[in-house]
Amino acid sequence: MKYEQLIDFSDAAFKRYCGVKCMLFDEMVEVLEAAEQTKRKPGRPSELSVADQLLLTLQYWREYRTLFHVGACFGGMNPLPSGS
Repeated sequence: MKYEQLIDFSDAAFKRYCGVKCMLFDEMVEVLEAAEQTKRKPGRPSELSVADQLLLTLQYWREYRTLFHVGACFGGMNPLPSGS
């Protein structure tokens, strides 16, 4: 499930889903976006927004999901770092 699908969740449901309150999640996204703008990025840009990257990380930490399951949940991306 991507971040756009969580926008309509209540605050309690949002926290239950990813482990942090919606307001804290928004603050975390702001910090990550500021850090992202200062990075020099050689290579291909990410397919996921910063909010989706954060959501993916929180889901992984909260649920101890396998990378296969996380990748399938975020649009079937290849979860292997090497691309193989």
